[in-house]
Amino acid sequence: MVKLWLSRYISRKKLLAKSVFSQRFIVIDLELTGLDAKLHEIVSVAWVLVDQQCIKLSKAEHYINKEVKQLEQSPIFHGIAQQEVAQGQSLSDILNKLSRHFDDSILVFHNASLDWSFLKCAFKAHGINAKPKLIIDTFQIEKKRLLQQGQEIALDDLTLAACRARYKLPHYSNHHALTDATATAELLLAQCHQISCGNEIKLADIVKVAL
Repeated sequence: MVKLWLSRYISRKKLLAKSVFSQRFIVIDLELTGLDAKLHEIVSVAWVLVDQQCIKLSKAEHYINKEVKQLEQSPIFHGIAQQEVAQGQSLSDILNKLSRHFDDSILVFHNASLDWSFLKCAFKAHGINAKPKLIIDTFQIEKKRLLQQGQEIALDDLTLAACRARYKLPHYSNHHALTDATATAELLLAQCHQISCGNEIKLADIVKVAL
């Protein structure tokens, strides 16, 4: 047990010492029926790969969970109707596809506490052993940056759209998993370049900011 802990500690320390800009990230977004991972469901999952600062749109993936039991009022936000759900894929298949990226990619979310809580529950429910080597949260990066600048944070200051606006990134329509994953990927790169100020930046610097 001690050897396993020590091995994981050493691996994590080595990873954190690496350059941010040389890493491979998988940027993930979910559409949900609600905000409680124990009560609500995953409607769709999308992810975009970022490799050495390049967003690989050709490798982006988006899937709808055909096993959603009750959409409730969520179509008002994400626009996914019951007929689209019926043409989707099983959540188990979607999760297996997603988890294949975990060994060679760092996970990125905008508000990881929400999306990762749903994914953790889903992986456990489907018996899939998925352990990411590192999770980065653009929401937390931005929150820490604003606090360091002495700014008061209003209720809507940390939405994906508001964060992107501060970096002069183009406006996208929200609440489509693939669009939001792409938007988060762009935000991550903008944040990293802003933090680096043209200098080398290590993963440890981003993780510290994101805490």
